Amino acid sequence: MPIIHKRLVRPKESEIYQTYWQFASERQNIFFNKLSGYEPLTEDKILREHKFTNAYRAADRVSQYLIREVIYSDNSYSDIDIFYRIILFKLFNKIDTWKFLETRLGPLVWEYFSFEEMSKALNELMASKKSIYSGAYIMASGKSFFGYERKFQNHLKLIEMMIHEDVPSKVKDSKSLDEVYAILRAYPTLGNFLAFQFTIDLNYSELISFSEMDFVVAGPGAKDGISKCFKDRGDFTDEDIIKWVTEHQGQEFDKHNIKFKNLWGRPLQLIDCQNLFCEVDKYSRVSHPNFIGASKRTRIKQKYKPNQKKIDVMFPPKWGLNEKLITH
Repeated sequence: MPIIHKRLVRPKESEIYQTYWQFASERQNIFFNKLSGYEPLTEDKILREHKFTNAYRAADRVSQYLIREVIYSDNSYSDIDIFYRIILFKLFNKIDTWKFLETRLGPLVWEYFSFEEMSKALNELMASKKSIYSGAYIMASGKSFFGYERKFQNHLKLIEMMIHEDVPSKVKDSKSLDEVYAILRAYPTLGNFLAFQFTIDLNYSELISFSEMDFVVAGPGAKDGISKCFKDRGDFTDEDIIKWVTEHQGQEFDKHNIKFKNLWGRPLQLIDCQNLFCEVDKYSRVSHPNFIGASKRTRIKQKYKPNQKKIDVMFPPKWGLNEKLITH
């Protein structure tokens, strides 16, 4: 019998789909305008008033701090130290918390890790009414597994468990990005979304070096954005859609007559297009209020507040972008 291949039914675009590409272009323009000191950053009223992440995830302020200050601040870090520093930083995902811990405890390397001392320091920080976690995403408490009342104590125990079970070596010996994801996903408090985000963060380092085009996991916000950009997803999964738009970005920008300045020759990667769906979900709450996503959210919570602190932009050296950045 002949093999009959079923032809996949393509997703059907909504009017927000074009907004996806327009948003990506204008948000990238803002990045270059900031870099060049050009004002105004944008004429887009929604982008002027509300906070959105960069088109490229690695260009965001927190990712930039992670790359420059956490991963590449010292070339003497061991593999265990690199893993420990990345996971410790990302569990809180807050620059101020990291700076406080460095000031209070000294070099944040595994050799000097003390559960008791770090717990004491974080208790002090909380007592001063400071938030120790970023509001970018919700971390599961881990109490049901580790048993501590304080969420941060459970997360510190998570790091201990991962180091004691030799996860840094397992990650380094991995053969693919999805294998790294599977290793992290097996641990408590790390669901699909966080395990994927942490995988990308580890991939900024020299611990592993995989293409960001190899693997993607759609987060809750991206799924909401996809549901708004397409009336019908056809036979495509959320991940299929992310892969398709990433692979066809050049044609799609041309089709919609939109100019996009990529990152000095580096096109948008899977993680970037995944994030853009999340950001377009937020953007469309104002630009297309009649489109209600699965989350039923109708407003953008975070207002844009200009940050006068200059970012010394740096990308993972293995990407070969820093030389081009200096020229720019």
